[in-house]
Amino acid sequence: MAAALRLAVRHWDVTVFEQGNMLGGKMNRWSRDGFQFDTGPSLITMPWIFSELFAAAGEDLRDHLQLQLVDPLANYIFDDGVRFQVAASLPKWLATLRRLEPRGDRHFLEFMQHGSRIYELSARTFFRRPPTEPPDLAGLAALRFFPLRRAWGRYDRAVESFFKSPHLRQLYQRFSTYVGSSPSRIPAMLLLIPYLEHAFGGWYVPGGLYRIIESLTALAERRGVSLRMNQRVARIVSRAGKVVGVELGDGSFHACDVAIMNGDASMAQVLLGEKNAAPLPESQRSLSGFVMLLGIRRRLADLGHHTVYFSADYRREFDDLFTRRRFPAEPTVYVSMPSRSDRSIAPEDGEALFIMANAPANDCDAWDDHAVGEARHRIFERLQKGGFPEIERDIAVSNIWTPRRMAAAYDMPGGAIYGSHSHGWRHAFLRPPNQDRRHRGLYYVGGSVHPGGGTPTVLMSARIVSEMICKNEAQ
Repeated sequence: MAAALRLAVRHWDVTVFEQGNMLGGKMNRWSRDGFQFDTGPSLITMPWIFSELFAAAGEDLRDHLQLQLVDPLANYIFDDGVRFQVAASLPKWLATLRRLEPRGDRHFLEFMQHGSRIYELSARTFFRRPPTEPPDLAGLAALRFFPLRRAWGRYDRAVESFFKSPHLRQLYQRFSTYVGSSPSRIPAMLLLIPYLEHAFGGWYVPGGLYRIIESLTALAERRGVSLRMNQRVARIVSRAGKVVGVELGDGSFHACDVAIMNGDASMAQVLLGEKNAAPLPESQRSLSGFVMLLGIRRRLADLGHHTVYFSADYRREFDDLFTRRRFPAEPTVYVSMPSRSDRSIAPEDGEALFIMANAPANDCDAWDDHAVGEARHRIFERLQKGGFPEIERDIAVSNIWTPRRMAAAYDMPGGAIYGSHSHGWRHAFLRPPNQDRRHRGLYYVGGSVHPGGGTPTVLMSARIVSEMICKNEAQ
C-alpha cells in the first residue's frame, strides 16, 4: 500500500492485486457481535515513519489518524510471582529499575546509550538504502556511531552484560521475538529493537491499527490507484530477463513495466516458475504464532493494554521452538487488551482480547482439533498461573489463528511471520534484496526483505523501493 501510494504520487499508473478480500495483509481486522480485533500488529513504533509516508502523499498524518501513546508500555509477570510495569515515562521506569537491581537505573541508561549509537548508525545506512549499494558520504560519516563494544557477539550475552537481574534479562531477551528469532542466535546489534520502543514509545490508533490501512486505501484511491481484491497472482511472467506482466488465478494476463511483490521473498522464484524453486526451508524460517481473538462479556478492570506472562524456562522454550520445532511445553503468552484504552472496539460490558504464543513454522504440523486444544490448554495454564482471571464461561466470540491458517491466508511458508529468521549476521543484515538480480523490473517490499520485519521497517522498504524504481525505470 505504501509503495503504491508513493509511486502514484509520482504519476505512475498503479494496480494492486490483493489475494484476500481485504487489503492490509497481516495488518487486518476481524469483527463479530460488536467486538473488533486487529489480527496482526498490536502497536507501532517510530511514528515519524508514518508521518513521512503521509507527507510524501502531500498529507498531514494528523488529519487522518490519531496516534495514542500506550502508557504503561507493558506489564510483565514472571513464573516466580514477580511482576512490574514498564512505564513510558522514563523517571517512573528508572524508579522501577532501582527496585529490581542495584544500579539498575544506571545500567539501563548505559543500555540506552549503546542502543542510540546503533540507531544513529542504522538510520544513516541500513534503514535508508540497500546494503548492496556502495556507501555514500552520509553512510561513511555514520561509521563514527558504530559501537566498538558489545556489538559483535550474541544478543542474549549482550543483554546479560548490561543487566544482572534474571527478570530484566528475560524481559530484554523477549525483544528477539519482534523479528521472530531466538535471543541466543541473533547478533547483539539487534539491541536496537528495545531501544526503539523505550526511546520513541509504543503507539496505538483508536479504532484499531487497521485504521492505518483504511487511511492509506482512501489516499491511494484518491491518487488513482486501482485496488483489486480477491485477485491472486499465480505467476510472474518474465521474458528475456525482463518482467512483462502477471498472470492471475483466473488465467487473465496483465501487462506491466514494473512488478512489486509484497510477500515472502522465497515465493518469488516459485511464481516465476524457476527450476527447482521451493519455499523457504523450515530451518531458515522465523517464528509463527498461535493466536486467539476472544470477545469477553465481562469487564477486566485489573488488566492493562499489554501484558506478558513469561515461562519459567526461556531457554527451554526457544529450544522447543527452534531445535525440537514444536509448540512449547510451557509457552510465554502475550495478551493485548486494546479495549482497555479504546472502548469503541468492544461492547460496554465486554473486552476484546488478542492472546498469542510463539509457535514454529513447520509444514508438517496439522493443527487439528487436538493440537489446537492442547495449545489452548497450555496457554490458559500459563495465564492462570500468572493470576489471569477465569474467562472461559464469558467468551462470547472466538477466532483462532494457527500457523497453518496463517500460511494459507498470506502465502507465508509454514506461517513464518517475518520470512527468514535473523540468526547470524547474514540473515539479520543481508536479507533478500529489494530488487531482483536476474529479472529486470521486479522489486520486493515487506517484512521478508530488506530492511526487515515490523510495520515501520516495512514502510522503509516501500520508500527504498519506490526511490529505486524512479531512479532505475523509464516511466
